[in-house]
Amino acid sequence: MTSISLDSADPATLDVDAIIIGVAPAGSDPGSGTGARPRAENAAGLDQALGGRLAEALAALGATGKAGEITKLPTLGAVPASVVVAVGLGESPDAEALRRAAGAGVRALAGTAKVAVALPAASSEEIEAVALGALLGNYSFGTYRTGEQKEPVAEITVLGDAGDASVERARTLADSISLARDLVNTPPSDLVPEDLAGAAERVAGETGLAIEVLDEKALVEGGYGGIAGVGQGSVNPPRLVRLSYTHAEAAKTLVLVGKGITFDSGGLSLKPAEAMDWMKSDMGGAAAVLGAMAAIAGIAPKVNVVGYLAIAENMPSGTAQRPSDVLRIYGGKTVEVLNTDAEGRLVLADALVRAGEDSPDLIVDVATLTGAQLVALGTRTTGVMANDDGVREKVVAAADRAGEQSWGMPLPAELRKGLDSAVADIANISGERWGGMLVAGVFLKEFVPDGVRWAHLDIAGPAFNKGEPYGYTPKGGTGAATRTLVQIAEDLAAGIL
Repeated sequence: MTSISLDSADPATLDVDAIIIGVAPAGSDPGSGTGARPRAENAAGLDQALGGRLAEALAALGATGKAGEITKLPTLGAVPASVVVAVGLGESPDAEALRRAAGAGVRALAGTAKVAVALPAASSEEIEAVALGALLGNYSFGTYRTGEQKEPVAEITVLGDAGDASVERARTLADSISLARDLVNTPPSDLVPEDLAGAAERVAGETGLAIEVLDEKALVEGGYGGIAGVGQGSVNPPRLVRLSYTHAEAAKTLVLVGKGITFDSGGLSLKPAEAMDWMKSDMGGAAAVLGAMAAIAGIAPKVNVVGYLAIAENMPSGTAQRPSDVLRIYGGKTVEVLNTDAEGRLVLADALVRAGEDSPDLIVDVATLTGAQLVALGTRTTGVMANDDGVREKVVAAADRAGEQSWGMPLPAELRKGLDSAVADIANISGERWGGMLVAGVFLKEFVPDGVRWAHLDIAGPAFNKGEPYGYTPKGGTGAATRTLVQIAEDLAAGIL
């Protein structure tokens, strides 16, 4: 495991292999010309040790200071570190810019043993941002690779003097996000529903969370028709996991619900091949809930939190549910299944109804739910819907403070008519092709307990990065929404939400 610590020493004196510094566009200072300039905070001693020519060297190498840009400079023995990595911060960097810069810098140093991160961070929030970005940028998933690999950085030193608590919080968050990433990256053959439930049991044992697991027999007997129906086509039976964290001083209860489809073939409504190769990520919502529950147990906010993982594998077979089948969701409401590839909302429906038994003040579900989310918001922005406008805006604000991009979306009442069924209480898809992300939200709203505030996070795009790594975000599983869920718990505890 990577060690991380806080140090207020001059980075030029540290016994490390590399030093990461932040640089900004020189044009951000009037009369400063072009190119990149080192941010003075934490870098002044280093510049002096290098003969005051750091800016000149950066200019010679073509550094501009734009966000995410990496420029490496050899120190030629002037300081103990053999290389300086200058990371562009862009104009007016905020906490998220620091997270991304730290992540990009550390990622560029894979295979290096000891790294000092000397970004301009003065407050405890900025120290935490740098530490979290560095740890997340250091993430790797090499379980299935053979041969020689570059090892992650072994020791990270963050330069600053805002206190060790910020670094420890960053470690807790990074561990929870890495857990979610690992689960998403694991091949579906090694993460069937029973395995994901087993991972939750391990987390519960390590953190002291209470846990209950319902197997396929208990699901059928208990009337969880959505989860049982989706899972009936697979040889790997479904599970429903309930985790709970309690605080002696808590006055409110938050319930988190995560979609856990360990692989989504589409069922009998089979997906095309090009849409199926990354469907191991369809349990990203459950992974985020599990990661958030682990972090909440470590951070210990004054709020009670329950987490549900609605887990199934959606496969075609002779026992699979068929289009036009009718399922009876937990609590009794019936759903006509017109498309078996709209399965996530079916497993979530069971868990949302069950969540009402926990007397929640707020329910938040998170799911890789619709391709329409990617069409509307792209691969990096979560869609946020809610049955209360104030809740929606506060959840978006919580995501922003946590450093995750999101955007509030409406739930137009007129879309409900498209879900009318000729034989059941509701259909699982609409006859209209438009507004698919919103229609899914409208469907879920039907299963939210009366009088309970609720928000829905669609992370279909953000949960899995099919492109190149950027900032602290790797290729593959991202752990999207984990930080947002933790922030929501803290906001509810603080009376903000």
